[in-house]
Amino acid sequence: MKLTRSRLKNLIFLAAIALLIIPQTRTPIQVFLNKGLALFGPSIEDTANLKHITDYNWRLKSINNEVLDFNTVQGKVVLINFWATWCPPCIAEMPSMKALYADYKDKIEFVFVSNEKPKTIKAFLTKNNYTFNVYTPLTKHPDVFNIKGIPRTFLIDTNGNIVIDKTGAANWNSDTVRHTIDSLLNTANAL
Repeated sequence: MKLTRSRLKNLIFLAAIALLIIPQTRTPIQVFLNKGLALFGPSIEDTANLKHITDYNWRLKSINNEVLDFNTVQGKVVLINFWATWCPPCIAEMPSMKALYADYKDKIEFVFVSNEKPKTIKAFLTKNNYTFNVYTPLTKHPDVFNIKGIPRTFLIDTNGNIVIDKTGAANWNSDTVRHTIDSLLNTANAL
């Protein structure tokens, strides 16, 4: 039986479908595809359309049992990332988050939020050598965040304006994000 071009295409298509159906291969393939999407940095919100945080009443608990009162980040530059260990786009963007965190952890507030059990989160962080702290909510997040999908990431300036609002994987270590954070820090230091 001769393998024609048409049959070869059909075999490749069926193999791809099979790989996506098998649970052990599905997640790595989805992560790989999302890494392609995460090559691009998020866009900056138009200043005319900035949403503003008016409610900082939110309490979270870290996987190390520390309580974070969100009121304590008011007036600071904050990056909030809603994510999960089982989410392929979240996994795909984490290396860029790690790089950004390494350079800015002492300059801005990072709030990584997951609804998963601390044991699950700790295992994921350890496996991937991530050193940032992750929080689980103790109370409902402010309505302005309106989470309908993850990953969902917000960059907030010192006045409570959301300057980046991104759903889906992105390159958080991009020049655009770094320049935006630097600009926000320079503005805050000039005051």
